[in-house]
Amino acid sequence: MGNRRRVAERRKTNPAVLGGMIAVVVGCAGFGVYALYGGGAAADSGTQTASSAGDQNAKKVKTGPLSAKEVTTAAEAFLTAWQQGKVTEAAAATDDTAAAKALLTGYAKDAHITDVTLTEGTRTGAKVPVSVKATVSYKGTTKPLTYDTSLTVVRRAEDGEPRVEWHAAVVHPDLEDGDTLVTGESGTPPVKALDRDGGELTEKEYPSLGSVLDGLREKYGEKAGGKAGVELQVIRGKESKKAELSDKTLLELSKGTPGTVKTTLSPALQAAAEKQVAAKPKASVVVLRPSTGEILAVANSSKGFNTAFQGSLAPGSTMKVITSSLLIEKGLASANEQHPCPKYFTYGHWKFQNDDKFEIKGGTFKASFARSCNTAFISQAPELDNDSLTKQAQQVFGLSMNNWSVGVPTFDGAVPIQSQAQMAASLIGQGGVRMNPLNMASVSATVRTGTFKQPYLVAPTVDNRTLATASRTMSASTLSQLRELMAYTAAYGTAAEAMSGVTGDVGAKTGSAEVDGQKKPNGWFTAYRGDLAAAGVVQSGGHGGETAGPIVAALLKAGG
Repeated sequence: MGNRRRVAERRKTNPAVLGGMIAVVVGCAGFGVYALYGGGAAADSGTQTASSAGDQNAKKVKTGPLSAKEVTTAAEAFLTAWQQGKVTEAAAATDDTAAAKALLTGYAKDAHITDVTLTEGTRTGAKVPVSVKATVSYKGTTKPLTYDTSLTVVRRAEDGEPRVEWHAAVVHPDLEDGDTLVTGESGTPPVKALDRDGGELTEKEYPSLGSVLDGLREKYGEKAGGKAGVELQVIRGKESKKAELSDKTLLELSKGTPGTVKTTLSPALQAAAEKQVAAKPKASVVVLRPSTGEILAVANSSKGFNTAFQGSLAPGSTMKVITSSLLIEKGLASANEQHPCPKYFTYGHWKFQNDDKFEIKGGTFKASFARSCNTAFISQAPELDNDSLTKQAQQVFGLSMNNWSVGVPTFDGAVPIQSQAQMAASLIGQGGVRMNPLNMASVSATVRTGTFKQPYLVAPTVDNRTLATASRTMSASTLSQLRELMAYTAAYGTAAEAMSGVTGDVGAKTGSAEVDGQKKPNGWFTAYRGDLAAAGVVQSGGHGGETAGPIVAALLKAGG
């Protein structure tokens, strides 16, 4: 076993010699036994204490880095008690006794998990990986359960004693704090999700679709004609539901009968999207059909949270598509008329500048849009009302109203009413503006057709949903100029390199969004080609034209 520590089924009371070291083996009838051995357990560094000088009655609080012995001893105390079913003792070995006791009690009583065997991996600092083997039993049906988790040891605030830092993920990595584990007859029957051609969509074939499939089941399970089976599930708590996380099946003890739900996803484009995001960490992309709003592909390189649909990120300069429509409508800009692009512009006591502090002397608004000149937009802030951008996003592009009904959970974008410098920053996709690839693909789709059509993954006829609408459209002149700006950017501006080889009726806009504490900005890209629109983001990727751009362009080509 090398450097691994394992709970073994023994009843011995004498010390056992393992790997040249003595490990104390604790016996307990009916439970596995946690045997500690391996490198690092005997290492120890001095633990400091803090107290008032000469005051013998002062409470001593341990400080300083945790020693290897403190980490392994604290981990051993928790894991031994957990495995032996001693919930109160296990909870006392953590820094949140109440929360730990509640979840560990439910682990046995509600989740019906028994015969727990815990195998500790090699410690890294204060973090200890743990492999779990157990059995789930419910009304005569039994299945093995295996998974990996981890714990971290910290000093308890009040006395500095080493304790396991409590989070629900210590028990299972799919748990968020406040979630619970339950085994029983699932209240929601399973569903078989189909692509637009009738083929089955599975997480194994399309790794990005895990959260999408969970969302489809939650919404359509009871409507699709299936019958529930028996499952071990993560039941989401209040905070997880706020984050729009769906309940998750961890183990299926007996199969239910699935109903079927047909989606709008294209198997070819979905496969292509999966391949594109896999090449970059923290990449997300969405492809739409502008004429209908159908979602043809959605993919994320990171499993779990669906950033493409539910992300809330500053969109950077891709927001200039919406801002440009506003400025043109208000007569503050015109594609081929001269427009200021100075190095700096101060508004609301903030000094804004362009990337590399460039300026365009005597250039047109089209030139500023194509090169993504920040000050060309910020300079118009004094002429706008605080709610101008918010109204434009809502009334023309259907965003920021929290009323989309896609078929699975989504975030519909946020363009809050702001003032002074924050309002100015919103014009270039910073400040309080938040979007995701679904939102920004919809923006390009609206420019392509001239009318907002709410994106959807499941046809509204399936459950008689009412799709969101925008209250007005752009004027013909504004729309024409906006298309000209995006076409010019795709051919000659910051999007040109990525869009090289993408033929036909095309338009694009790049974006780079600064994030506090992040070395590189998030790279954004939104574009359309014919009856396809797409948008992507690569978090911490850098400039959008170099990161998200190739992903979006490849999918526009693949769907052409």
